[in-house]
Amino acid sequence: MDMPDIPRFESVLQADVPKGREGKHKRIITALLEDIRKLKVGSALKVPLAELPDSKENIRSALSRAAAQQGLNIATSSNEEFLYIWCAES
Repeated sequence: MDMPDIPRFESVLQADVPKGREGKHKRIITALLEDIRKLKVGSALKVPLAELPDSKENIRSALSRAAAQQGLNIATSSNEEFLYIWCAES
């Protein structure tokens, strides 16, 4: 028996498709990038993990994507309490 050719997913007009990433991390990522740009050479941001709105892994991923889009080369490290972020040498 042949199945009818029915789409499984809803369709929308391309004009109605959201453009860009305005995700849930936008506020924290924007703030971190602003602070990173103000760092003196040899310094790092020390961000308490308890103040992050999501896991350090998710914030680190979102930050890496945003930094790359802006041409920033950043590095990160962390321990049980803090996420450290700095500008890496090119």
